[in-house]
Amino acid sequence: MDEKTEIPTCIGAATAANCIPCFEYYFGKAQAAGISDEEIREATDLASQVKKGAYMALRNSISNLMSREKEYPMPCERPEGRSCCG
Repeated sequence: MDEKTEIPTCIGAATAANCIPCFEYYFGKAQAAGISDEEIREATDLASQVKKGAYMALRNSISNLMSREKEYPMPCERPEGRSCCG
């Protein structure tokens, strides 16, 4: 994997994991590699959507297990019976 792909991927992973030291490390690498703020923002926004999707899926699972009717909305469009991002 080339650096221009690897670094934003790591930034997204750090964002999804809530790892501030990892984010700071890869942010510095991104700046040194000439990755734009917009590319960094895109990686963090996508990671946040994935993280929110996982959280909402967990809430829906808990609601179903507790025999509640409430379904929480997923952050992205999804075909019936599929995960929000896949």
